Amino acid sequence: MTENNKIWLKKLSSKSKSVFNRDFFVFAFFLLLAFIFWYLNALRKDIEADLNYPVRFVNPPAGMVVLNELPSRLTLNLKGPGYSIIMLRISGNRAPVVIDFSKVTLERLPGYQINDKYVLTNRLIPEFTRQLKSDFQIVSVKPDTLKVIFGSKPASSASK
Repeated sequence: MTENNKIWLKKLSSKSKSVFNRDFFVFAFFLLLAFIFWYLNALRKDIEADLNYPVRFVNPPAGMVVLNELPSRLTLNLKGPGYSIIMLRISGNRAPVVIDFSKVTLERLPGYQINDKYVLTNRLIPEFTRQLKSDFQIVSVKPDTLKVIFGSKPASSASK
């Protein structure tokens, strides 16, 4: 009888392990499902998030080139529906926002040379909003000031 008890206990313990495994996976599945529904509901609400966004600079003043290194990315502080911000964040192929020097007000840096200028990025928010074409609002842009140093374009040398 002792051997029968051992066999019976062995069968019972193996059944409880399989029931535990099955119950655990059912619980985990429904927990994941509840998380997904909660997350989708949360995305309907307005959120605020920072996003590093690529930027490209075009059209320096005639006969001038940019001498200093400008940032390749700006940090945009966005506010709007969560789904639109998440879609912008996960889309890997973002076209950069364009800063066109011919359309931007370039201010002269006081106490510096005449070709040392700066751009206030908060003045670029309407243009960035137009370029991004989304239903969120750009609250702020960092850095708040872009220093741009222009120099004369070198004379193109004749080909040999």
